[in-house]
Amino acid sequence: MDNGARSYRRFLAGDREGLREIICEYRVGLMLYLNSFVQNIHTAEDLTEETFTRLAIKKPKFSDRSSFKTWLYAIGRNTCVTYLRKNTKLDVVPLESQDFFADEKNIEAEYLKSEQKLALHKALHDLKTEYRQVLYLTYFEGFSNGEAALIMKKSRRQIENLLYNAKTSLKTELERRGFEYEG
Repeated sequence: MDNGARSYRRFLAGDREGLREIICEYRVGLMLYLNSFVQNIHTAEDLTEETFTRLAIKKPKFSDRSSFKTWLYAIGRNTCVTYLRKNTKLDVVPLESQDFFADEKNIEAEYLKSEQKLALHKALHDLKTEYRQVLYLTYFEGFSNGEAALIMKKSRRQIENLLYNAKTSLKTELERRGFEYEG
C-alpha cells in the first residue's frame, strides 16, 4: 500500500491530517495534469480543489485495484470532464500571460527553469489534447502505460499507440521550432 492510500485510510477513520498529507503530496502534479485538459492554470487549480473537496465530502471507496495516485488522477480527470461538458467554450489564455500559483513553491520556476524546458512546454501546448495528456502522465508523473490507460479510460494498446504518435508529433513540433538535440 502506498503512502497516499495509507493517508486516505487514516482520513476515512477520522484523522484530518491524512487529507492534508494527500493534498500536500499530490496537489501540484494533479493541477498540472488537469491543466493539460483546460489550458488555463487558474481553472486547473479550481478543478484540483474540487477533486480534493470530493474526497473530503463524498469519501469515495478506494479499492486498491490501482495505485492511490492513479485512482486520484482518474477522479481528477472525471471532475475535469464534467467541467468541460458544462463549459464547452473555454477561453484559451496564451502561455506567456498565464500566472502560476502555489503556496509554497513557484511552479513556473520549478518546471520552466531553462529555455529548453520552455520550448518543450510550448511545443507540448500545441499538441493534440490526448498527446499532451499521455506524455504528461507517463513522463512527468511517471505513470506506467497501464496506469495511464486507467486514468485516460483507454486500453494499454491504445496508450502505446498514443505515446508513439505523441512522441513523433512532439519531435516534429520541436524540430519545426528549431530545437536542437544534444547527442
